Amino acid sequence: MPDFTSALYLGFAHPSASLPPWEALTLGRPAALAESAGGRALAQELTRLIGGEAGLLYPSTLHLFRDLFQVAAPKGTLILFDGASYPIARWGADGAAVNGIPIETFPHRDLIALERRVRQARRAGQRPLIVVDGLCPSCGRPAQLPALARLAADAGGRLVIDDTQAIGVLGREPSPIAPLGIGGGGTLAWYGLRSQATIVGASLAKAFGAPFAIVSGASTIMKQLAREGQTRIHTSAASAADVAAGQNAVTINRAQGEGRRARVVRLVEQLRKELEKLGLQSRSELPIPVQAIAMPSLRVAKAVLASLDESCIYGLVTRSCLGGLPSLTLLITARHTTANISRAAAGLACAMDAASRAYHQRVEAA
Repeated sequence: MPDFTSALYLGFAHPSASLPPWEALTLGRPAALAESAGGRALAQELTRLIGGEAGLLYPSTLHLFRDLFQVAAPKGTLILFDGASYPIARWGADGAAVNGIPIETFPHRDLIALERRVRQARRAGQRPLIVVDGLCPSCGRPAQLPALARLAADAGGRLVIDDTQAIGVLGREPSPIAPLGIGGGGTLAWYGLRSQATIVGASLAKAFGAPFAIVSGASTIMKQLAREGQTRIHTSAASAADVAAGQNAVTINRAQGEGRRARVVRLVEQLRKELEKLGLQSRSELPIPVQAIAMPSLRVAKAVLASLDESCIYGLVTRSCLGGLPSLTLLITARHTTANISRAAAGLACAMDAASRAYHQRVEAA
């Protein structure tokens, strides 16, 4: 029963028997007053992996972005979201909008339009806060971080990266041998980029399989977040179980991460070869775990998904960042096998044939 809907890309599961015991799941005190045991050390280790200066743990990216936009978007800020940004960061910016901070969207990956808007903002006395996904799961391309970081810094603003899709997947020194890079530090590591004006927020719930989030950036703003972040004042820190899972993920990543990422790449390459034989194309530029397969219409995408479901092969219907075009998306993990990929390809072949027959029947009936 091949399931291609799980975002546990590296196959980390963290069963309870693999984790050390804890005396209390939560301390019952606000995160601003106390962290779970080991939380501070884990934040430091993840920050080193990402390439930041300092970091904090949060129970989720929604908590994280709620605080971040409260602290990093004072009066005079203009928040600029990439048009394909994941919704969680946008929801986190709602508090800033309530406080009168303007929020706008620029076309996905359109640096020319963004630069034009940033120049206008500077003439109006506004500082830009540019928000992008580090890795777009739809087109499989990393954001143009060097150019974005320069643009933000030159305008006296900041760049905020939601790196949830990239952490654990992309890493430093990408090459033909290791197309996703090594280490799993995310898109900053991918570009070898360090910038005081850049902040990274990411959930560890995908590649690392641990349901909490990390924010990393310059030590000055991390200290401000630690003191003033409203969710840290009013909610508890990441739980002891979350921290234990995170520590386990870091340990496994250090020992097995390269092998698991290489396995994902091999499986993705196998899938792409199978798709090519079927006349289908992946929209994903890099061999990342998220493979979005171009579909001719939403009707066909839904019909193919239903046919796969009947064969106990599970995928997702999504919309592309390119004009909202429909895709059938398969999430490849290190736990999949070559047999799983072959079965998915065979199922796709049958499903596409069935969709084609249904289309011609409708045309003839009309």
